[in-house]
Amino acid sequence: MRFQDAARDARAVVYAGIQADPLVARAAALLAAATPAQRVLARAVMNGESADAQGGRVAFPTLFDAALTAMAGPDERRRSEEILDVSLAVADRGDQVRSQVRGAVVEALTERLLAERVGPDRIRRERRILFDGVTSEIHPYDVTVEAPGGAEAYDCKWGARGISADVLHQLDDARAHAAAEGERLLPVLVIFDARRSCEVRLARQTAPRTGTRLVSIETLDRLAGRRVAANP
Repeated sequence: MRFQDAARDARAVVYAGIQADPLVARAAALLAAATPAQRVLARAVMNGESADAQGGRVAFPTLFDAALTAMAGPDERRRSEEILDVSLAVADRGDQVRSQVRGAVVEALTERLLAERVGPDRIRRERRILFDGVTSEIHPYDVTVEAPGGAEAYDCKWGARGISADVLHQLDDARAHAAAEGERLLPVLVIFDARRSCEVRLARQTAPRTGTRLVSIETLDRLAGRRVAANP
């Protein structure tokens, strides 16, 4: 098993520009430190469910009420305001660009959280995984952890609708090919959506997924090795 940079084709060049947008880095940094409720706020606003800042505050009153946020610390309300601001900036992009930016945010967030657990030197973006005698996949993995004896491959999606048979097959095939070579590879789906929505989508799929781990919006902190509530 070995890793290779993805080809720099036209799609990759265009998407690299999206990934380099300062808005993506800002959103990822804020969401890495966010609470689960603040991440739900970001998802709702980036989906265009709040037309302005006041709408976001009304929809998520516990994140902005001074009395309710006081016990959580003085920074919590400020962070909620910053997340609201950056989410509105994403929502204001055109439909096609907004979709690409949201996807890039999930990838950048995944990278940041993983860096807390394994260190940044082991993390790569847009990498293909090659196996002897096996035709390589055209599409690269969004994020990989490349560590001897414990590699990890991440496919990141904004919503549960991004879960498809092709995605599940690619992840499971990589795991199986690695095992055939005596290597360990953990395939992971990171979905910035509610776990229930993901499970409903997965229930409609017949592709193998028993060896693929699911990380939803409620359990993102597990990527960083942080503890998560038993029933998030």
